[in-house]
Formats: sequence, structure tokens, C-alpha cells
Amino acid sequence: MLEWRVFKEAERPAEMAEAHQTRVQKVVEEMVQSLEKDHIRKMQGRMFRCSADCCDRPSDSMTQVHQCIERCHTPLAQAQGLVTSELEKFQDRLTRCTIHCNDKAKDLFDSGSKEPAIRSLMDRCVSSCVDDHINLVPSMTRRLKENLDSIQQ
Repeated sequence: MLEWRVFKEAERPAEMAEAHQTRVQKVVEEMVQSLEKDHIRKMQGRMFRCSADCCDRPSDSMTQVHQCIERCHTPLAQAQGLVTSELEKFQDRLTRCTIHCNDKAKDLFDSGSKEPAIRSLMDRCVSSCVDDHINLVPSMTRRLKENLDSIQQ
């Protein structure tokens, strides 16, 4: 349901080391799994029970039943949209940071620096991006949990 990748293939800078990508991806996937287990899954259960209750109303018209089911789906759809939006913003920020690293490496190359110096700069820069963004995950998690808890059921 909720899947996240650090970079889409076309966006991922060629110099981005797999170890850096794996590190940030692991942290974010753990967060998503925690949110799914502690929040989304409970919302899914409520949605299915609510939808089943809608179907157990023999006096309602077909339209009323469909509207009832739609109301049952609304909180989960809001939750999924919230998580997706937050992850997209996180990914966009990380992508911008690594693009900045690419720009710094290109500037170094243009100034005549040798490849080992450029690779070293790139690795340090990308590592810093990843560290900075991994450090953002706890506050992002807290914010998401608060927002998920505030969705009307």
C-alpha cells in the first residue's frame, strides 16, 4: 500500500552510493511500517467494519449504501494522502540536497580538480544529506502520528 523509494531511477544522481541510499531507505521503511501497523491498519479495520455495517441496512437504497461506504473510506483515504504527501516532500528535499552535491562536484571538476577529490567531495556531501534527512525522520514520524490521530473516524 505505502511504498517509498529514496529516488526514482531517473532522479537518482549517478554518484549516489548504494550504501547511502540503503541507509535512508531502511529508516524510512521502518517508519512507514510502524505507521501502517499502529495507525493505518486500525483505520482499515474500522473502514471495513463500517462498510459492512452499511451493507447490513436493508431499508437503505443502493445510493444510500454507496454514500455510506464512501463516508467509511474517507478517513483512510485522508490518512494515505497525508503519508504520501509527507514522504513526497521528504524525497523532494533529499533529491534537492543531492542535486546540490552534484553541482558542487561539477564546480570542482570545472576548476580542474582530479577525480579522487571530486568523488571524495561527492561522497561526503551525499553522506551529509543522508545524515541530515535521517535526523528529520523522528520529527516527521511524530507529526504524521499526530495528524493521523486527528483524522475524524
